[in-house]
Amino acid sequence: MFNALNALSEESSILTMGIFCNPYLILAIFGSVTLHCMILYVPFFEKIFNTVPLDFNDWILVIGISFPVVIVDEILKVFTRMRTNSELA
Repeated sequence: MFNALNALSEESSILTMGIFCNPYLILAIFGSVTLHCMILYVPFFEKIFNTVPLDFNDWILVIGISFPVVIVDEILKVFTRMRTNSELA
């Protein structure tokens, strides 16, 4: 979901664009997270998908592993902007 937010623009930073510039994407992310939580925490779905609930430390691990994609993509966008600006000059 972090990568989906980064894909809003190939060159502009997510900080300058804002995460709410595409409300349909926010709705899709919310829906996806909701479905994931249903699979993890609703007993009926836990049995079907053979999952166990995640505790707080598990969520910290998930976010810690997935968030660096934002940092890496923002760094790549800086280099892309620098290359684009040098080609225009």
